Amino acid sequence: MEDPHQDWEAGGDRLTATAGAMLSAMDSVLDGRPGAVRTAVLVLLAGGHLLVEDVPGVGKTLLAKALARTVGGTVSRIQFTPDLLPSDVTGVAVFDPERRGFEFRPGAVFANVVIGDEVNRASAKTQSALLECMEEHQVTVDGTTHPLDAPFMVVATQNPVESEGTYPLPEAQRDRFMARITMGYPDEDAELRMLRAHHHPLPAAAPVNRLAPVTTTEEVLRMIGAVARVHVSEPVARYVVALGRASREDPEVLVGASPRSLLQLTRAAKAEAALSGRSFATPQDVADVARVVLPHRLLLRRRTADEAARAEAVVDRLLRSTPVPAGD
Repeated sequence: MEDPHQDWEAGGDRLTATAGAMLSAMDSVLDGRPGAVRTAVLVLLAGGHLLVEDVPGVGKTLLAKALARTVGGTVSRIQFTPDLLPSDVTGVAVFDPERRGFEFRPGAVFANVVIGDEVNRASAKTQSALLECMEEHQVTVDGTTHPLDAPFMVVATQNPVESEGTYPLPEAQRDRFMARITMGYPDEDAELRMLRAHHHPLPAAAPVNRLAPVTTTEEVLRMIGAVARVHVSEPVARYVVALGRASREDPEVLVGASPRSLLQLTRAAKAEAALSGRSFATPQDVADVARVVLPHRLLLRRRTADEAARAEAVVDRLLRSTPVPAGD
């Protein structure tokens, strides 16, 4: 009997070609940001959520919109503000006088790709409304559970916490994001190309709004399934555990990597292997994704303005000091 997943196995031509098409489409509107684009696609295929943190105006929302348009399916955007209510995110049950009963009206989170713009401008109560959605892919309102669409991914943008009117994300919510990236500034040539491509003032003429889907949600689900079947050998799994345990023993770290973060690290390494055209993960795959998966989960003993950079330095130190298993 023919295996329906065979064409989509990691390392196969179909998955590799489709992932390449997604990367190319996003690169066409995000010139000079190949690392951010690759991480966004990686997190989607790993079944995770992405946090994009940087100063305003560097393309955070553009990255999220480009990913959503490339995949197709339903897209929703939530502009987080201080007066946003949890029910605006999840939905609310309202009384229908004709039917004499309550009817659930879905919130903005009911979509395949949810863009949470400036998520840390909302209160902690509203931010926490995303917790159940991100972890369990469902919403519970008035005791009734409503499943979310599949695939489901939250791409949230966050301004630096020192920016005016921002609230820091709670540790529990940061842990729900598989990866955190920063956009950074494009180089000089990329900025010149941006000026030429984005000169038209009308939104309809923006390159991202003319981006056509290169795949479907059904194909994305098959790719996610293929990534889940990527082989992780015993030495590679032990390497992941060793990194996590080393983070808990680091003198600069108050709270190290949680068991959930090690699961996320393994899933991200599988996706990295699949994007590289392999059906098995290597220690290098783990090291490549550790720099975006682990730092935002580490709680350092000393809180400073450059905490993110110090956390990344801790992860670099862990990667240098943890023995790498031989072979795959």
